[in-house]
Amino acid sequence: MAKRERVRFAGHVRKPGNIRSKFQLLGLLWPFIVVVLIQTIIAGVSLYTLSAVRAYVAGESAWTKGQKDAIYYLTLYANTAEPHYFERFRHAIAIPLADREARRLMEQPVLDYDGAARALQLGGNNPDDVDGLIWLFRNFRSVPYLANAVQRWTDADPKILELAALGEAMNVGFTTGSASPAKLDVWRRSIGRINDQIAPLAQAFSQSLGRGSRDITALLLALNVVVAFGLILLAIRRTSNLIGQRRAVQEALNAERKRAQVTLASIGQAVVATDADGRLDYMNGAAERLLGLQSADAKGKPLDDLFRLASEETGEEDSAYLARLLAGEAFDGNGLTQRLVRQDQSRIAVSLVAAPLYVDQRVAGAVLVFHDRTTEQEFLAQLSWHATHDTLTSLANRREFESRLGASLAGLAKRPATHALMYLDLDQFKIVNDTCGHAAGDELLRKVSTALRQQLRPGDVLARLGGDEFGILMENCPAELAATTAETLRKAVEELHFVWNGRAFNISVSIGVVGLTDASMTIEETLRSVDVACYMAKENGRNRIQLQQVGDIELEQRMGEMAWVQRLREALEQNRFCIHAQEIVPLQDDTPAGAHVELLVRLTDADGNMIAPGAFIPAAERYGLMPLVDRWMVRSAFEMLALRDRAGTDGAIATCAINLSGASFGDDSFVDYVLEQFERTDIAPSLICFEVTETSAIADLDRATHFMTALRAHGCRFSLDDFGAGMSSFNYLKTLPVDYLKIDGGFVKDMLADRIDRAMVEMIQHIGEVTGKRTIAEFVESREIAVALRTIGVDYAQGFGIARPRPFDVHFRATASLDFGVEIPAATRSRRAAG
Repeated sequence: MAKRERVRFAGHVRKPGNIRSKFQLLGLLWPFIVVVLIQTIIAGVSLYTLSAVRAYVAGESAWTKGQKDAIYYLTLYANTAEPHYFERFRHAIAIPLADREARRLMEQPVLDYDGAARALQLGGNNPDDVDGLIWLFRNFRSVPYLANAVQRWTDADPKILELAALGEAMNVGFTTGSASPAKLDVWRRSIGRINDQIAPLAQAFSQSLGRGSRDITALLLALNVVVAFGLILLAIRRTSNLIGQRRAVQEALNAERKRAQVTLASIGQAVVATDADGRLDYMNGAAERLLGLQSADAKGKPLDDLFRLASEETGEEDSAYLARLLAGEAFDGNGLTQRLVRQDQSRIAVSLVAAPLYVDQRVAGAVLVFHDRTTEQEFLAQLSWHATHDTLTSLANRREFESRLGASLAGLAKRPATHALMYLDLDQFKIVNDTCGHAAGDELLRKVSTALRQQLRPGDVLARLGGDEFGILMENCPAELAATTAETLRKAVEELHFVWNGRAFNISVSIGVVGLTDASMTIEETLRSVDVACYMAKENGRNRIQLQQVGDIELEQRMGEMAWVQRLREALEQNRFCIHAQEIVPLQDDTPAGAHVELLVRLTDADGNMIAPGAFIPAAERYGLMPLVDRWMVRSAFEMLALRDRAGTDGAIATCAINLSGASFGDDSFVDYVLEQFERTDIAPSLICFEVTETSAIADLDRATHFMTALRAHGCRFSLDDFGAGMSSFNYLKTLPVDYLKIDGGFVKDMLADRIDRAMVEMIQHIGEVTGKRTIAEFVESREIAVALRTIGVDYAQGFGIARPRPFDVHFRATASLDFGVEIPAATRSRRAAG
C-alpha cells in the first residue's frame, strides 16, 4: 500500500514540473512573440499599403497611356477617316473616363463599392488591386501624400470630357458625310490644343503620384527598421543570458558524444585496449583473428611486440603512434588507412580509429579499433578492372581507350611527337554471328583479340570499342611503322582460320590508320577521323588499310556529301518526296474568296518512314541539291493542282504558296522551267504564290527582283517568308515586288507574353498596311494569339493551332479555324459555304 502511494505521489508531482517548465519557456519567449506579432502587423499593413500605392502608380500609367492613345488615334481618324481608328479611340478614351467615374463614386459620402470596382476594372486596373485602390482612396485621399495627386487627376477631367465629345462629334461628321475641309482643320487644331493642355496635367499627375509613392515607402521602411532594431536589441539581451548555460551543456554533450563514437566504432571491429604503459590489456575475437594471436598469450606484452603500423602510401613504419595516443592525441575517427604488420611479417590493409582513455582526467590507456580492408580493396580492384576492361576479351574498353587517347593528345601539347591511331572492323563477323550464334561470335572475338595483341609492342594500347570493332593507340610511332604494323595486323587476322562446329570461315579486317601530331584535336575529332578512314577501307573493297592524316576535314566532308547526295538523288529517282498542305485562314472581312494553303515538301526513307525537313533541307542547300528539289516541287504541285481542277474537286483553292530556295531564283533557267510547267499543266499563274525567305532575297536583291518581276508579269504572286528576322532596314520593300509579308514565327509565338514581340508584330503589320501588302502570321498555336492578331489587323493566320500540315489529297474543309475557336469573319464564312 505504501509502495502504491509512493508511485502515485511520484506520478502526481511530475505534472507541476511540466507545467512549470512550460511557463518558464513562455516567460523566456513572450517578448519575442510580442515583437514578432507587432512586426508582422506593421509589415502586413505596410505591404498592403505599398501594394495599393503600386496599384495607383500602375493605374496612372494606364490612365496616361489611355489619354495619349486617344489623342493619337483621334489624330489618325481626323487624317484618314478610317472607322477602325475611331474604334481604337473609343477603346483608349474609355480608360480615363472609367477612372473618372470610379473617382466620382469613391468621393461620395456613401460608397457605391460595386460601381467603383467595375469602373476601376474598366479603367485597366487589375481586379486583384481594386480593394486596395478603394481602401487607400477612402482613407488617405486627404493626406498630403495623395491629396496633391488626386487634385492633378481631377484637373484633367474637363479636358478628357472635351476630348471624348470632340471624338463623338468627328464620328457624326464622318458618318453623315458633313466633314468639310474646314471642319477637319478645326478638329485637328482642337486635338492639338487639348493635347497641349492635357499633357502638363498628366505629367503633374504622374510626378505627384510618384512623390507620394516614394514618401509613403520611406515612411513605412523607417517604421519597419525601428521595430526590427528593437527586436535585435531584445534578442541580444536574451541571447547573452543563455550563452553561458549553453556552453556548459555543449561541453558535456561533446564528451558524451566522443565516448559514444568510440563505443559504436568498436562493434564488430577488431578492438585493442592498452594500459598506461602501452601493454595489451584487452582484445576481442576480431582482434585475435586479425593479429593471429591469442588474447591469453598476448596480454601484458608491449603493443609494439605484437604488431606494427606502416604507411600504405610510403611503406614507412610509424613507431610513435602509441606514444602519441598515451600523450593524449587521438585518431579522431577519420578512418586513416594503414598497413598492419603482423609478427609473421604479413601485411593487412586496415583503417584505424584510436583514442586515449581517461580516468580522473589522466590518461589511463588507449583504445584502438581496426577495420580489415582486405575484402574491400580486392572488391575495389575488381571494380576498377571491370570499369576499364572488356569482360569478353580482357582488352581495354572504350572508356579506358578514350582516356588513354586523351592523355596522349594532352602530351602532344607538352612535347611534340607522332602517334598512330587505328580503327579495326571485322568484315565477316555478322555472318559468323548470324549463322552460328553469339557463342561463336564471342569465341571469334577472343581469338582475334589474341592474334592482334601478339603483333603489338608492349606499350601499345589495344581496346575493344564495341561489337566487332577494335582500337589501337601506338605512341611514338612514325607513319612507316604504323603502316607496317597495320599490314601485319591485317595479315594476322586474314591467316586466322576460324572453325565452328566443323564449318570454316575466312576472316578479314578493314583498318583505318591516322597519324596524331596535332595537339589541338579533340578525342571526338580523332575518333571520327579514324572511323571515316576505316569506312573508306570498307568502301574500297574491305580487307585493306586506309592511311589518313588526322584533321583531314575534306575526307569527312566527302563522306557526308556522298551520303546525302546519294540519298536525295535516290529519293528523286524513286519519287519518295511527297507534298503536304497547311491551311492559311483569313482573319479580316476584306480578304479574297477561296482557300489559301501552303504546300510543304516532305521526304520518306526507303522503309517509308517520314524524315523531318530539318534533317535533309540544310544538307540539300549545303550541297546544291535544292534546285532539283524545287523543280520537283513545282512540277508535282502543278500536276496535282491540274488533276484536282479536272476532277472538279469541291472547295475552291484561290492561293497555293510554294517555298523556293535562294539557289533557285538565282538560277537563270528556273523562270523558263516554271513557265514551261504552267503551259504544260494549264493552271492559272494567279493561283501560285512563291515564298522566298527575307534573308535569301536580300542576299542577292537584284536577282530576286528580276526573278519576281519576270513571274509577276505572268500573274504569279510572291510572299516574303520569315519577315523581320535579323533585318535592320526595310528600304528594299520599296522595290521588291512582293504581295505578302509573312511575319517571322519567332515574334508570333510569344507575343502574348513578350511586349517586344507584340510590338514587332504590330510594326510589321503597319509596314504591310503602308506598303499595301497583306500580312500572314506563322506559328499561331492558340486561340488567344489568333484573337490578338485579328485585333492588330493581321490579314491571315497559319500554325498548328489553325491546322496541321496534311497530305495534299486530303479534302480541305473550312472547319479548322471554327473548331479552333477563332471567330471567322461573316463574309468569309459565307464564301466558304458557297465554295
